Amino acid sequence: MDNGHDDLKRHTPALLLQECADFFCRNAPPGPILDLACGNGRNGIFLAKKGLPVILCDVSEEALADAGMLAEKNGVAPLLWQVDLEKAEGSPLAVDEYAGMLVFSYLHRPLIPCIQKSLKKKGLLVYETFTVDQSRYGKPHNPAFLLKHGELQSWFSDWEILYYDEGIKPDPERAVAQIFCRKPESG
Repeated sequence: MDNGHDDLKRHTPALLLQECADFFCRNAPPGPILDLACGNGRNGIFLAKKGLPVILCDVSEEALADAGMLAEKNGVAPLLWQVDLEKAEGSPLAVDEYAGMLVFSYLHRPLIPCIQKSLKKKGLLVYETFTVDQSRYGKPHNPAFLLKHGELQSWFSDWEILYYDEGIKPDPERAVAQIFCRKPESG
């Protein structure tokens, strides 16, 4: 594969997000969308280009610098927030703050209740990360970063699940669980 193709793939938003973006744009409550552990920001930038207010957050200063350059190249200006989401004391996420949240290729189980509380009522969540079957296809291998079968769905079982899938995805081949869901009005 040539470098141009690799670069294009690195900047293309996740297919799951592309597939649910229109619903996301029409149905998210007012407020910012948080791209959690955003890496180069490709997913949040995709929604920012659709006119949504986006916050890109990551622990890495370098990742946020890359995200800022990619955002500028795409003509958008999301907020950049450097934060260690895994710090021990309390939640770094404000309660009832976000209209939506994007989480891709990231898992820190203690953060799940914080994610649930930080979304506004009727807030939308798009979450995709690796399952225990991923070790057959590559990194990560550490069980701390791999979902058990059905684990992602169980965390949001009392939410309105708009889409759920768990299995092997192509290009690149990987074992993931994916969910697109909406927080209920009560809770």
